[in-house]
Amino acid sequence: MHQFYVRFHSFQDVQAFVNLATAQKFPITAGSEHYHVNASSLMGMFSLNCSHPIAITVHCSEEELHSFLQAADRFLAR
Repeated sequence: MHQFYVRFHSFQDVQAFVNLATAQKFPITAGSEHYHVNASSLMGMFSLNCSHPIAITVHCSEEELHSFLQAADRFLAR
């Protein structure tokens, strides 16, 4: 299990991230300490408070994580 944070600035950002998450072969969840949604669900992602960084949890290998982080780089909260 790996965790990192993302930030979205527009509807298009959320939609692009959902498309990216949908293309992965491993489970990806998004949320906060008490509320988690499937990151492949557009409706679920819009139920989150996108005005703050969102925790992303992935269950994958180190190699898959590296590839996913490269693809998701523009969304990473820094």
